[in-house]
Order: sequence, then C-alpha cells, then structure tokens
Amino acid sequence: MGMTMTQKILADHSGQKSVKAGQLISAKLDMVLGNDVTTPVAVKEFRKAGLNKVFDINKIAIVPDHFTPNKDIKSAEQVKFIREFAREMGIVNFFEIGQMGVEHALLPEKGLVVPGDVVIGADSHTCTYGALGAFSTGVGSTDMAAGMASGEAWFKVPEAIRFVLRGKPSKWVSGKDVILHIIGMIGVDGALYKSMEFTGEGLKHLSMDDRFAMANMAIEAGGKNGIFEVDEKTLEYVREHSTKPYKVYKADEDAEYEKTYEIDLSSIKPTVAFPHLPENTRTIDEVGDVKIHQVVIGSCTNGRIEDLRVAAEILKGRKIHPDVRCIIIPATQKIWKQAMNEGLFDIFVDAGAAVSTPTCGPCLGGHMGILAKGERAVATTNRNFVGRMGHPESEVYLASPAVAAASAVAGRIAGPEEL
Repeated sequence: MGMTMTQKILADHSGQKSVKAGQLISAKLDMVLGNDVTTPVAVKEFRKAGLNKVFDINKIAIVPDHFTPNKDIKSAEQVKFIREFAREMGIVNFFEIGQMGVEHALLPEKGLVVPGDVVIGADSHTCTYGALGAFSTGVGSTDMAAGMASGEAWFKVPEAIRFVLRGKPSKWVSGKDVILHIIGMIGVDGALYKSMEFTGEGLKHLSMDDRFAMANMAIEAGGKNGIFEVDEKTLEYVREHSTKPYKVYKADEDAEYEKTYEIDLSSIKPTVAFPHLPENTRTIDEVGDVKIHQVVIGSCTNGRIEDLRVAAEILKGRKIHPDVRCIIIPATQKIWKQAMNEGLFDIFVDAGAAVSTPTCGPCLGGHMGILAKGERAVATTNRNFVGRMGHPESEVYLASPAVAAASAVAGRIAGPEEL
C-alpha cells in the first residue's frame, strides 16, 4: 500500500521504509518552536529533568509574540525567563522584540522551515508550515521540552483526508474563505487527528499566503496537520527565503485516504464563521444585519502582505465607521516595513484605523484590542470560542481581510461588493 505525503515524511524521519496509519513512531525533528506562553512551562520541565543542553542550538526557535511587547509585569517576567534560557543554551533563533513577529508568519519568512521538514511547536497553529510541504504540528510544553533535549518526538501516524482543489476563486475569495468553507462542511472534528492533504489543479490559483492561511486552520477542523503538495510556487518561495536543503515528497498514486473531497474553488463565496465555533459558517449573502464594534486584521492566519494589500484596496478613500475600532497588525517586522513602504499605512491611518507592531495580542484576548461585554468583532484570526477576545458575553466573527475591511467601513458584517 502506498503512502501519503505526511506518511512519507514521517517514514523518512523515523528511519523506516514505510509507515502506516495508527503506527507509533519516534521521528527526528528539524525544528522545535515555542512562544512566551508555552516556553516557560517547557523550560521548567527541561530543568526538572536535570537537563543542561539542547540537542541543536540551530533547530530551536523561541518567539515571544503573545503578550508582547510586554503587556504587564507577569508578561515581562515570562519573556525575561525564556530570554535568559535561550542565552544560557546558546539558542540562535531567539527573536527579541523588534526582531520578532507572529511566530507562524516569522519562521517561514526567516527560512527556518522548508519542504520535507518535521516541525513541532508548543502552539496549536504550528500546522501552518504544511503550506510548504512540511509535516508540522502543535504539541504540549512537555513535548517541547523533550524535543529540545532529544531532537525527537513520538507520533501516531495519522490517517489522511484528501482535498482535491479545482477551479479558480472569484475576486474577493481568499484561502481564508476556502478553509472556512471546508471547516463549515466537515465540522470542527471532521479531521480529528488526521492529516488534511491538499492537492489538485486549483492549487495554482492559491498564493503562498492563501496556503499559509489554510494550513494554519487545519487544527480548527481537528486535524493533526495540514499539508500542501509542493509546486513551483512553493519552490519559488523557498528559494527566496531559505538556504536550507529540502526534500519534496509526493503522495503515492495508491496512497490510502479515509475520504476524498472535491472542492470547486469557483463556487466558494466570501464566508464568515459566526460565534462560537469556526464550523458555524455562513456565506456573505446569508449573514443578515450584524452590527459590529471592532475589526482586527492580522494574526498568524491573515497578517501577511497580501492580506494588508487587500484591506488597503478596500479602505482606500473610505472611512472606518464611527462606531467601529479597526486595528491592523502586520505579522512581522518585514511585512510591517513593506506595508509602510508601499503606502498602505497612509491608507489605513487616513481611514481611521490603528496600526500596531507585530503581536498576537487580541486574537487570544491578551491585549491590543480586548472586547467588552456585548461587543462584537469581525476578525481575520482563527478562533471564535466563548470569551476568545475578551468578555465571555462578547462575540467574534471570523472572516477574510476583504470582509473584515468592508465591515469596518459599513459598521456591520459586509462584503466588499456592498460598499
């Protein structure tokens, strides 16, 4: 029996000719990632085990991005703790404030992940790097500690679901709409502990930024990982950003999939996930009159340069609705600088939006845009659980940058074509 992309990567990294779904393996790691929330716990476990050396100072990345720039004293102490650990261990990829970005936008940009890698991160959205044809998945802080020490991790080889993408998305439809459509179709546990494998001729119409957004939200369907077939767009991105050696894995013709879904990209409309689950989706023509108080454009899902360009295209020459606060957060310093140089900041500020330094901030209800009781936000983030962005009686509606920007102007959930 043939193997899927994920199974081939795991077989190679576990030193086996083949693996099958359900098999327990120990695989060598190419990157271990942590942030300011999860790394302190990992460091304590690392110390508790009596360890004093990491397996490879180049294969660990620590990115303080959640409560930074330091929100309060506790946040400052957390970052100080992991900064000192990184210095003590000689970890090369510790990204200080001013250098850091939202971790899942930063690592690909820095060339730290390439096709064929096995990556674990103590953050559930580590699945983002599947856009590059890597196996990447979120783990707990104890697994991060073990990975930092040994360079290996245990996995149960996942079953796979194949998504065959066909056609071309329409003007205002992005990767965010595609993945929300898929989650709405299969549910938040529709891919539970499974590999979501994306292929098909429709891939050529999805940019790398689209693919990062889609892989990022594989976890919102319960997926172990999301992974895209590597094509010329992937390789062009890798050549531009990395000097690391890479390996392209293709699924065998006779690979076994639990299910195969055919997705016609041309039929997908701008899609919004209503509270309080990403599966609670409606197309833009079904949303009704939902007044809002805040819009957040950013995050590890949609804080990349294409996202900001789309928002600017819609906001140019328009004003944010007087009842709405609009917060725009470029995901890395490089993206921030590029947006500034392209004149996007002028458009945002003239429209009445606030532009932030890179941070996860509001996505997790941390800082930089907390909701009060009864408030509603449209966000380009990835989760809309109860209390996710603030008060338990606030609401978060997940959408693309195009819908978010249009909603900021309209003062209600709206598509760009309504302006």
